[in-house]
Amino acid sequence: MRLVTWLAISFVPALIGFRFPAPEYYARLQKPSWAPPGWLFGPVWTVLYALMGIAAWLVAAKGGSSRTPLVLWSAQLGLNATWTPVFFGLRAPGLALVNIVLLWLALVGTVSAFFSRRPLAGALLIPYLAWVSFATALNFEIWRRNRTARRG
Repeated sequence: MRLVTWLAISFVPALIGFRFPAPEYYARLQKPSWAPPGWLFGPVWTVLYALMGIAAWLVAAKGGSSRTPLVLWSAQLGLNATWTPVFFGLRAPGLALVNIVLLWLALVGTVSAFFSRRPLAGALLIPYLAWVSFATALNFEIWRRNRTARRG
């Protein structure tokens, strides 16, 4: 597949996420002082999705057996795509926390498999892993601070 195809696939979670805008919901949540402003998420995710697409393309373009790394990549992408509907659509930070922990685990496996297959591809996923690690901590803290509040 061509680079453009991998990039398009990597942006699918963003397209799904656009269906669940909830700035008023997010604004009402109790967040830690270290939570980034809402406007920062879009630019960060744009860069990360691009890096994800390039990394997958590099692995696929290498030839040979790239099935396992790309299956892992697809799994983490699916988990990425479900986080926004769970957090914002269902307004369920606790369930979203389970989702993002599973995403983090799948991503660790993906990074490892990509490094084994094509080190540059693995390196391109390090910022994504760092951001998901941060987002997991943020999700946990939002859940902790808001778990007694009614959903909605």
